[in-house]
Amino acid sequence: MRWNFRYTASLWIIISLCTQCKQNSPKSNSVRQIDKNWVLHVAEKDTFLPVNIPSNVHSDLHHHQLIEDPFWENNELKLQWIEEENWIYYTKFQLTEEELSYGFIDLVFEGLDTYSEVILNNQPVFSSDNMFVTYEKEVKSLLLVGENKLEVRFTSPINQNRDRVNKYPYKLPSGSETVALQVGSFTRKAAYHFGWDWGPRFVTMGIWKPVYLKFYNEVKINHVLTETKEINEDYAIEEFNIEIESGLNLNDYSLGIGDSLFSIKLKEGINNISASIQIDHPKLWWTHDHGNPYLYTENITLNKSNQNIDNKVFRYGIRQIELINKTDSIGTSFYFKLNGKPIFIKGANYIPQSSFLTDVTAEKYYNLLQMSKEAHMNMLRVWGGGIYEQDLFYNLCDSLGILVWQDMMFACSLYPTLEDEFINSIQGEITQNIKRLQKHPCIALWCGNNEVDVAWHNWGWQHQFGYSSEDSMTIWKGQQQLFEYLIPGIIQNLDNRPYIPSSPQSNWGTKENFNHGCMHYWDVWHGKKDIDAFKYHVGRFMAEYGFQSYPSMETLLHFTDSSHLSLTDSVMINRQKSYIGNGMIEDQIHKFLSPATSFEDFVEKSQEVQSMALNFALNAHINKQPHCMGTLFWQLNDCWPGPSWSIIDYYQRPKKGYHTVKKAFTNTK
Repeated sequence: MRWNFRYTASLWIIISLCTQCKQNSPKSNSVRQIDKNWVLHVAEKDTFLPVNIPSNVHSDLHHHQLIEDPFWENNELKLQWIEEENWIYYTKFQLTEEELSYGFIDLVFEGLDTYSEVILNNQPVFSSDNMFVTYEKEVKSLLLVGENKLEVRFTSPINQNRDRVNKYPYKLPSGSETVALQVGSFTRKAAYHFGWDWGPRFVTMGIWKPVYLKFYNEVKINHVLTETKEINEDYAIEEFNIEIESGLNLNDYSLGIGDSLFSIKLKEGINNISASIQIDHPKLWWTHDHGNPYLYTENITLNKSNQNIDNKVFRYGIRQIELINKTDSIGTSFYFKLNGKPIFIKGANYIPQSSFLTDVTAEKYYNLLQMSKEAHMNMLRVWGGGIYEQDLFYNLCDSLGILVWQDMMFACSLYPTLEDEFINSIQGEITQNIKRLQKHPCIALWCGNNEVDVAWHNWGWQHQFGYSSEDSMTIWKGQQQLFEYLIPGIIQNLDNRPYIPSSPQSNWGTKENFNHGCMHYWDVWHGKKDIDAFKYHVGRFMAEYGFQSYPSMETLLHFTDSSHLSLTDSVMINRQKSYIGNGMIEDQIHKFLSPATSFEDFVEKSQEVQSMALNFALNAHINKQPHCMGTLFWQLNDCWPGPSWSIIDYYQRPKKGYHTVKKAFTNTK
């Protein structure tokens, strides 16, 4: 390896290794988890429930048997009162004199869902308004030797946003919300929590990611970004960008990258170091169907007096990803090149694995992604109505060789861009998540939103919400500023991967649309076309399409008993969230199979007709290369047990469609 360093903030290099003699042995930075002995205060019942963190209110109430299983029968409807309440979590923890001897102590909440006030020893620390960001504050002056009390007071998103919604000059469409007061557009929270056409409405609250104290004396590594600048057969150039935060002006530290150690000079505040390395005969990262997803590991350290003070173990892959999205002889292309090689994308749209995110175990992540690989998928689209996924998700995609199309978390809505606080929150959200995710070689594309552009131009919002021409101009200008300028501007400063403002780029309404960019083809289902229409309507890149089915009888009996197994039963009516769901399934069963003779037969035939639909679509897409260079069906998985477009149900039982997908993707490159 050969190294080349560039420094901002007056940093400098000494070529020889640092040889300072040890004086007083400095202390290494450390982290203390605060995940035990938490209590949830249920004010309405004056009840105090012991809980562990991460968690959420619904899961905690169910664990303590204060509510029934939220997924059982129609309990969803009975539990809507939870979203209207405010909730308090608190804990007490001990600190020693040794711990308080550190120069700085940061309190870190990696995820708060969503509106809360954090109080430490009766002193306010900060307020949260965004589920997707990490909150970190230096709090040493508030901490005590001995017992400390940490409290998080959550406000209902409904209560928090009632006045905002009513005072905003325009009524805004808000995803799939069906209630009178629709706050989802105003809330930086997973949109599907407010209900969708495949999932329930459970507006959660809670501490959904880890909480900890970070102890350091002078400096800490905040972030490490990486970018492959050049690849050929003989070598690769990999650039690292390391963000170091210093509490003082310092010149007695060294930076270690691998086996090399360099003295550095730091200013108080944020310091950025750029380091380019040459790796001879590089092993490239590939999707699993085109090669080996090889990962390199570097240990990046901060050292003082030859002692390690802070470090980041950093895994990365050497690869180049390109999106070819430009005018060609028939329209507008849309395909990916990996390491200079055009690849046909095979995969699915991914949604969060549960309505209650803290219930998703590491085992569930591994199983679902392993099933995706075994079905020969080489890409998953992280859909914009869910979450920026856990680190584990991306680590697994890295190691399994599965690319990720990453939506920003905006879907099927318009947003209050006239509010400065909203825009400021978005800036922090995008910056943090790009810094967190940028290192992953699996990520192939950043996408601004799901279906905002196509909705504005085709769904009739202007008429539905009574927008005048002047209103429309103001509203749409704000959305354009958000998705075409603000978000890509932040991304371009941090990463060189391709970005598109919205998916899809073309609607399915006319023949010409099938020659341009990525498409969400919903003429089958929302357009009520028969499933064999998939054979004749193929775009350049099929980013969404699909057909519903019911999960297995075994799964159905997890949320109801046999007395409710009828399409006209209230339990099954509420479980079907699509406005044309059962009717569309029955219609296609009649046309392509034979009428169901029982509910059990209907369930089996629903999976059969879904399998046929996917078979029509996948074979058409695969066989029309290079006109079509990708197929991502809707959807891979479920967030609760019930009918949906998934091929793997909530309990990770594969439907018949899973095996159809696996067969179609076998040996397809």
